[in-house]
Amino acid sequence: MADARELRSAAMEQPWTIGIDARAAVEVPAGRGRYVRELLLALSRLEADVRFTLFAREQWDAELDGRFRWELFDDRDPRWHLRVARAASRGCDAYLSTNSYLTAWFLRVPSVLVVYDLIAFDTALQPQRRASLIERATIRPAIRRAARLLAISAATRDDLVARFPRARSKTLVTPLAADAGFKVGTSDDAEVLARHGITGPYALATGTLEPRKNLPRLIAAFASMDEAVRNQRHLVVVGPIGWDTGAIERSIAEHADLVLPIGRVSDADLPALYRQADVFAYPSLYEGFGLPVLEAMQCGTAVVTSNVSSLPEVGGDAVCYVDPVHVESIRDGLTAVLSDPAWRDRLETAGPRRALSFSWEHTANLTLDALREATTARPRR
Repeated sequence: MADARELRSAAMEQPWTIGIDARAAVEVPAGRGRYVRELLLALSRLEADVRFTLFAREQWDAELDGRFRWELFDDRDPRWHLRVARAASRGCDAYLSTNSYLTAWFLRVPSVLVVYDLIAFDTALQPQRRASLIERATIRPAIRRAARLLAISAATRDDLVARFPRARSKTLVTPLAADAGFKVGTSDDAEVLARHGITGPYALATGTLEPRKNLPRLIAAFASMDEAVRNQRHLVVVGPIGWDTGAIERSIAEHADLVLPIGRVSDADLPALYRQADVFAYPSLYEGFGLPVLEAMQCGTAVVTSNVSSLPEVGGDAVCYVDPVHVESIRDGLTAVLSDPAWRDRLETAGPRRALSFSWEHTANLTLDALREATTARPRR
């Protein structure tokens, strides 16, 4: 009969089991949803002796190998978090919380929390009220209980530590990456543009229609450009309706002859819209990472973006920076890129090179390392 030492040794040879909040893979089209989908695919490509239990309400239809299994709970918050915490505490060695701080309250295994941004704490950015209230109410106990915190940029890490100093020793930066489908090329691009009603040259803006995306200033800047520089281009606006959109809707209506809003588009169509744009404009007031900037760069499109928060981390020296609170600065940035073909060509060449410094494989490895570190501080089950 095996003694206790042999049993412990056998247990340590078993693969790790990591629980992951995978709800956003199905429930959130962009943002956190894209993060979860890309992370799961990247983890599946790693040759790691790890099992993954994916907790959700609905299973994402993706080809993941036998190391991944789904455990579904059809409950609303907060009961969903309580049930998942109980299940994860029984069957997992650690838990990756990708979409809420609440689950960490109830876990009896180490938790690793993804921190996207601190928008909830800045009322000037007009965050979505309900989501902001929930984050502000749940983050402090979660930080206290978490073994590790994963910030998606150094700017997010700095914001987190400035507000919650005790998070400093727990926080790691795990930057994002663009999907491989965002690349230089022209396959079927004309068909995509025609299907969305784009018939001429254009500048592009993407993102959920919400206050911090700064669309009224961008539209004003685009409209105030010299007509000879704008040269019959339209501003194509891609993204779903968000919240507090009154000012955005008024700006679009006021310049209906210049602005073409086409709403949400599929992930399959988005690369073509980036590739064929003469410039991608993203003068956001605040970003946890700013993934659209990286997507546009990887497609070989010249980018004009803000000189604030995480955006310089993403763009490096491969984009044109503007002050997002001044319409004149945005206008001058657009004008500079559109009126100087040589500079635009340099940006179009530099963007894909810069994008090579980001990869989902790197993000997945950093995430897995953090989960392993979280489990080593306590005995295996």
